[in-house]
Amino acid sequence: MILTLTPNPSLDRTYELPGLERGAVLRAAGDRVDPGGKGVNVSRAVAAAGGRTVAVVPLGGPEGALLARLLEEHGIEVAGVPVAESTRVNVALVEPDGTLTKVNAAGPQIERAAAEAMLEAVRARSADAEWIACCGSLPRGPGPEWYAEVVDRTHRGGGRIALDTSGAALTAALGRRPDVVKPNTVELSEAVGRPLATVGDAVKAAEDLRGRGARAVLASLGADGQLLLDETGTYFGTAAQVVARSDVGAGDASLAGFLAAGGRGPAALAAAVANGTAAVQLPGSAMPGPADLDPALVTTTTDIPVNRALTHPTR
Repeated sequence: MILTLTPNPSLDRTYELPGLERGAVLRAAGDRVDPGGKGVNVSRAVAAAGGRTVAVVPLGGPEGALLARLLEEHGIEVAGVPVAESTRVNVALVEPDGTLTKVNAAGPQIERAAAEAMLEAVRARSADAEWIACCGSLPRGPGPEWYAEVVDRTHRGGGRIALDTSGAALTAALGRRPDVVKPNTVELSEAVGRPLATVGDAVKAAEDLRGRGARAVLASLGADGQLLLDETGTYFGTAAQVVARSDVGAGDASLAGFLAAGGRGPAALAAAVANGTAAVQLPGSAMPGPADLDPALVTTTTDIPVNRALTHPTR
């Protein structure tokens, strides 16, 4: 079982548009609403693959009630924590070439009692969890050290934790030795305070995060592939080019595949790349199932192309 903690979940409404024209009245070619938030997406991917997952989420207002119902319809066990303000609604606008424009709401204020109740829900439901995945930005209320407390409590309980966050929350948690951190290129650059122009730059940045406490780093380089640095070595994974429909939740699908495959070594990296590649070919934030995966598209290697320029270098 994989337990997820999403402190700022959402309802994600996606509109597919023939084109995005500012100031115009646009007619959507398709639309859908999905339960959202990075940890929620990890749970959805685990459930789509036939695995058991529990999602710890704050729930507020009719939006929170709808989120819980949608999660249950996906076969996800919901450990909901009531909050006073409504769960947020995010909007994604997708154009035919895959260009994505997102509008993310701030989300509810989480009071101290609700933040503690989420920590207690994680403790109460994690006894048989192979992994605890804590994902996404923090909502208004908890300080950046809150994820560090989650890491501490997980380790005191004998569990393994994967952390997918950024900024001060990531920095504060590194010294508590999370088992896996999963930054993208921008988050990795921000964490080390320098630009990344090549795959080699990304490797050095991931090494820095390990030096600051992360036991493993699974770094998404977007279309350029993924890196894994752990105690078994350094690996680089890529996939053959596919037609992208939406990249919403692709990184979360990757993390789910990685954890479900054991969360260690090149086989887990290959699963991460396969799941992320499958996810970008699906509409909205739909998560891939076994029939969507094509492992033949994936290559992993220890021969890292350190001089390869990143498609989207950071500044």
